[in-house]
Amino acid sequence: MTCQIRKWRLSDAGDLAAALSNRKVQDNLRDGLPYPYTERDGEEYISSVLSGDENDIFAFAIVAEGHVVGSIGAFRQKNIHWQTAELGYYLAEPYWGKGLMTQAVRQICEIIFARGDIIRIYAEPFAHNAASCRVLEKAGFQYEGTLRSNGVKNGEILDMKLYARLRTI
Repeated sequence: MTCQIRKWRLSDAGDLAAALSNRKVQDNLRDGLPYPYTERDGEEYISSVLSGDENDIFAFAIVAEGHVVGSIGAFRQKNIHWQTAELGYYLAEPYWGKGLMTQAVRQICEIIFARGDIIRIYAEPFAHNAASCRVLEKAGFQYEGTLRSNGVKNGEILDMKLYARLRTI
C-alpha cells in the first residue's frame, strides 16, 4: 500500500474526524484534541492550517486508497530555533503497520528541505511508542536521547525520545 501527502481540503473534515475519534490514536498524541473529535473540529483545524504561513506551518493530509487516513505536520520553532521544525503525525488505526507513515515522513522531509531554510526536523514520540520510533528510524531520523519524565499523558508521567533529521547540504 502506498500513500501521498497533500494540502488539506475542507472536504477532508469527515475523514479527519473518523481518524481522531479513536482513543488509541489520541493516546499517542499530545493533549488538546477534543474527544470525540467532530467534523466541525476538523473543519476548524483545516481552516487554521490553510490560513497559516506556509513558511512556518507545513501541514498535510495523508491519503491512501482515495481517503484521508491521517495527518502529518511540521511547525517552525521560534527564537534561535527558527530554522528547526517539530514534526507530528498520526494515522487512523486500520492503517497502522502498513508502512504508510514512514512514506509520509519521508515525503514531508523532502518537501520541507527542498522548499526553504529549515535545517533540522525533530520529533518527540512517547518512549513506549515503539512503532512511532521505528517510523522515524526508517525515515532517516537519528535517535538523540531520552527526555526523562518529559510529559504527563492520561495521568501518567512519561519519557519521550528525541529524534532528528538534518538537511544534507
